[in-house]
Amino acid sequence: MGQNPLALLKRYDAIAIARYYRFRPWLTLWRTLSIAVSFLSFFLGLKIDSWQNRTEIHRLKRAEQLRHTLIRLGPTFIKVGQALSTRPDLIRKDFLEELTKLQDQLPPFSTELAFRIIEQELGRSVKEIYSEISPQPVAAASLGQVYQAFLYSGEEVAVKVQRPNLLPTLTLDLYLMRWAASWIAPWLPLNLGHDLTLIVDEFGIKLFEEVDYLNEGRNAEKFATNFRNEPRVKVPAIYWRYSSRRVLTLEWIHGYKLTDTDRIREAGLASDDLIEIGVTSGLQQLLEHGFFHADPHPGNLFAMAPQCAIDGIQSVDLPEARMAYIDFGMMDQLNESTKETLVDAVVHLINRDYEDLAKDFVNLGFLTPDVDIQPIVPALEAVFSQAFGESVRDFNFRTITDSFSELMYEYPFRVPAKFALIIRSLVTQEGLALTINPNFKIIEVAYPYVAKRLLTGESPQLRRRLLEMLFKDGKFQWSRLENLIAIARTNGNFDLLPSAQMGIQFLLSEEGKFLREQLIIALTEDDRLHTEEVQRLWHLIKDDFQPGRLLSAAMGAIAEFSTAGTAALLANSRN
Repeated sequence: MGQNPLALLKRYDAIAIARYYRFRPWLTLWRTLSIAVSFLSFFLGLKIDSWQNRTEIHRLKRAEQLRHTLIRLGPTFIKVGQALSTRPDLIRKDFLEELTKLQDQLPPFSTELAFRIIEQELGRSVKEIYSEISPQPVAAASLGQVYQAFLYSGEEVAVKVQRPNLLPTLTLDLYLMRWAASWIAPWLPLNLGHDLTLIVDEFGIKLFEEVDYLNEGRNAEKFATNFRNEPRVKVPAIYWRYSSRRVLTLEWIHGYKLTDTDRIREAGLASDDLIEIGVTSGLQQLLEHGFFHADPHPGNLFAMAPQCAIDGIQSVDLPEARMAYIDFGMMDQLNESTKETLVDAVVHLINRDYEDLAKDFVNLGFLTPDVDIQPIVPALEAVFSQAFGESVRDFNFRTITDSFSELMYEYPFRVPAKFALIIRSLVTQEGLALTINPNFKIIEVAYPYVAKRLLTGESPQLRRRLLEMLFKDGKFQWSRLENLIAIARTNGNFDLLPSAQMGIQFLLSEEGKFLREQLIIALTEDDRLHTEEVQRLWHLIKDDFQPGRLLSAAMGAIAEFSTAGTAALLANSRN
């Protein structure tokens, strides 16, 4: 197993892979024939359907046939199918839904071989490492399989073992895909917007990261650190002493797959709580931490019952529901600029400012900077108006994905690699939520979260975005502030008073000079005093502002404001 130098690669290297296989045609020929034969019946079926005018009748049948073909071709092609399920710029709309069903389900390899890999990687016999281990894997996936075991110290653990000869298999497939991409790209009927070989390279980079279990362990610990103050999100501990690049030993999770709705109900877990945890934690990953789980399929998310004694915490101390994330092989990182632009896009989407939304798409890489966005704005308005339906609460990601797959043919949209993973994550989580509750609307959780984030405004960037939302064409939008507060308060743990305290501090600061001026204009614009709007707003928030708490908040805000700041404010007011 160690003779192939590609098995020693730690990172995806297209040049090294090409150099190895270019002079070994006997290694590529048989795999090429296998792939060609596997796809031959599929493409012949499509052609025959076209000749007989039966394309629409057999549409679902061909989509299912494609899924089974990818499964037969093995790990690389299963991963390709999963990636394509979120790439409307690369695959026909009618295949997308079927490919989203593609799961990592493959026959396991022999336990004898798995134990031999454990011993080679960890340098000890299985009996020396684990006091007990299941004789058969409890789960098998495309890249490896899992055993249930116990350490001699008593901890119950999951042991992930990578499939034998995996990297040589993956590199051969990636080499052939890259070679094929260079030939196919000019003939594709889609406007890809960028080189197809780059897409293969992006896929290869992520695939190599996923098969490095040490990288997965580091990802898990980083993810756990991000959610250290969120007791509802569980991340299994990593046992580094019993882990390597091809073997990972981690804490065993006692829970229920999110698709196992009967057992979830029997455990007394509220489905809406689980949905709220999943959506909110997903938004936190994207908009706060920037480090997100890109593969949240049903096998990687577990509902945890409160009566389970886990982490040494008694059941009375556990929240009503917890969600456990596992399998951190496929992760990605967003920089601060991208996170801020995502918040911009959410604000512009909520406000239905489609021209600014088009600019956000340019900044996020969905459109190139030289594209004329004016013809695209009406198309975006049509797509999102359809997605929103009668109201914002009718919004769903599946409608957006389907509509964008049509826009790809008419406008030069592309899906950057990071956003392919984000789209995959969002669509999958929405699908899981709909499995738990068919009436679920993702915006009912997402919108209150975004509203709360804007109103708390802990950073200058968020405060600026709140101002952008509240002002349009130079006028203060009273209705937007009312809606924002009303929606944020649907989040059960939202307290308006701290936001008001921060608002007072902001108004008194130099940074708040513009807002002070605009609020005065807003109260007196159109040659009238806007007492009706103020009164309506007060009725909305008065229950949160009890006299004692209001006085305390005001005193706290003033105390935070320095003497120097007060002097500067007075000086500015005289100017």
